[in-house]
Amino acid sequence: MKKIEINIPESVDEKKFKMEIAAFLFEKQVLSSGQAAKMIGISRREFLENVGKYGVSIFGETWEDLEKLMNG
Repeated sequence: MKKIEINIPESVDEKKFKMEIAAFLFEKQVLSSGQAAKMIGISRREFLENVGKYGVSIFGETWEDLEKLMNG
């Protein structure tokens, strides 16, 4: 794996910032759930339990896809 370094302001919550990036990369299938969890420093289970808060489905569908299914 490659490593990058990002400087963020002190006012930014580091864990939430990492979660947003990891959720995005997981949704785009760049990272597995295990890799995303490792990037943040949490368990895979915790990542999967929380990734939905960032609008990402663990089943591969977007919220828009699910709304279309629900509304016919």
